[in-house]
Amino acid sequence: MALKEFKLPDVGEGVAEGELVTWHVAPGDEVTEDQVLAEVETDKALVDVPSPFNGTVKELLAEEGEMVPVGNVIITIQEDGEDDEAAVAEAEAEPETEAEPEPAETDDSGDTGGRVFASPSVRRLARELGVELSTVEGSGPSGRVTEGDVRAAAEAEEEEPTDDGPRSIEINGQSATTESSDTTAAPAESADRDKTLAAPATRALAKEKGVDIDAVPATEMRDGEAFVSPEAVAQYADAQREAQAADAEAVSAEPGAGTATAEATETGPAAGERVPYKGVRKAIGDQMQRSKYTAPHVTHHDEVDVTELVELRSQLKPVAEEQETKLTYMPFVMKAVIAALKDFPYMNSQLDEENEEIVLRDEYNIGVAAATDAGLMVPVVHEADRKGMLQIADEMNELVQKARDRKISPGEMRGGTFTITNIGGIGGEYATPIINYPEVGILALGAIKDKPRVVDGDIVPRKVLTLSLTFDHRIVDGATGARFTNRIKELLEDPKLLVLE
Repeated sequence: MALKEFKLPDVGEGVAEGELVTWHVAPGDEVTEDQVLAEVETDKALVDVPSPFNGTVKELLAEEGEMVPVGNVIITIQEDGEDDEAAVAEAEAEPETEAEPEPAETDDSGDTGGRVFASPSVRRLARELGVELSTVEGSGPSGRVTEGDVRAAAEAEEEEPTDDGPRSIEINGQSATTESSDTTAAPAESADRDKTLAAPATRALAKEKGVDIDAVPATEMRDGEAFVSPEAVAQYADAQREAQAADAEAVSAEPGAGTATAEATETGPAAGERVPYKGVRKAIGDQMQRSKYTAPHVTHHDEVDVTELVELRSQLKPVAEEQETKLTYMPFVMKAVIAALKDFPYMNSQLDEENEEIVLRDEYNIGVAAATDAGLMVPVVHEADRKGMLQIADEMNELVQKARDRKISPGEMRGGTFTITNIGGIGGEYATPIINYPEVGILALGAIKDKPRVVDGDIVPRKVLTLSLTFDHRIVDGATGARFTNRIKELLEDPKLLVLE
C-alpha cells in the first residue's frame, strides 16, 4: 500500500483558499473513492471535498476552522493495492511528478477522455442509480450535470427491457444470487420493522438528509426483509420537508410571496463572543457595500390588493400538488415582474461604467433572495420568461433549498437581471432593500394582511400586499420606478392577466 498526500483542490473559480469547516473522517477510518472527506467553505459556497481513491486515513493535517490555501496537503491516506516500498522508491525517483488532485466539481468522463462537470453528491447519486455520467447530458450552467439529469437518465434506463434472469446483489456486504422477478414485492410498511436492508451509500444518504432509514417506506422485499432504495430515501426526505413547510405556513398568516420564509434558527454565538468576519458572510458584506456606495439607491413604496390572487392560488394549489409542485405566491410575482420588465426595459439593464453605456438585457433571469445560516443568498431562475408557472415553482424551490443546504453552485447564483426578496415571511411590511449590483432594481414583498379597503362605496376587508422597489437612480428615474410598480400592481390585482403573459 502507498501513502498518498491529498492536497486541497481548486474548489471554485478564482478561489485561492478555503476554511476547513468539518472533517467527516478521522485517522484509522477506511474511505472509498468519492467519499466526502471534509466540507470546505469559500467566499462562494460550502463545498464537499471527495476522496480520489480507496484507502485508510493516516493523518489529518488541517484543523477545523483553519484557512487552508489551495494546493496545501490536508490529509494523508494509505491507498489500497500498492506496495509501500515501491511507492516510496517511485516518489524518491520522481519527486516532481506527483499529479495534482482533480477539482472537487469534476469527474472523469470515461472513454471520451473529457470531463463531466458534476458535484460529489451528483456523482454519488449516479453510482447509486447505476447511471454512467459520461452518457448524461448536463442541463446546468456550463453543461454541469444536475441531480435531475441523473434521475431522468435512470428513469429512461428503467423503461428499457431488462433481463429477467438471475442476478447478483449485495446486501449489507453479503453477496447473494436472486431471480429478478423475486426481488420486488409490494412495498413493505415502515412501522414495527425489525430490520431494514439498504446499501451503504443509501444509509449515508439517509444520514446526510437527517432521515431515520427505518422510517422510510420500503420499495422492495429481499430475502424476506424490507429493502430501502436511495430514491425512497430522497422521496421521504422531500415529503418531510414539504410537511414541515406546510405546518409552518399553517401556523403563520399568509407569508407574503413566501419562498424565503424565515426558518427557526439554531442557537448562535453567545453574547460577548467575537465571531470571525470571513467566508460567505464577508463576501455578502463586500457585495452589499459595493452596491450601496456605487449605485445611488431610491426606494418606492406601494400597496396592492391581492384578494383575487389569494383566491386563485388557493384554487391552483391542489392542482399543483397533484403534480408534486409546491405553489407559493412567488411564481405569480415573478411572472408579473417579467411582464413589467418587458414594458420598462431600463429596469432590466445594467451600467457598463468602463464604456459609459447602459446595457439593456434581452434575457430575464430572476433572482430570489433566500435566508440561509450563512447569510442572504440569491439563487437565479435563468430564462424565467420561457418557463411556465409550475416549472418556475419547481426550479425556484429546488434552488432555494440548495442555497439553504449550502449545496448551490456559483453558476446558479450568477447572471441575474432583477431580484425579488420576501420580507413578509417574518411579518415585515416595508423595506429598503439593497440592489444586487450590477442589477438596477430589487423588489421587496411584505406580508399579505387583511386591511380595510373601500369597494363600491363600502368598507370591506381585503388581502393587501406591500411592495418596496429599490432602483439605481443613475439609470431609472422616479417616475419610471413608479410606473413599473403600477404595472406589477395591475397584474397582481387581476391575476387572470398573467395568463396572457
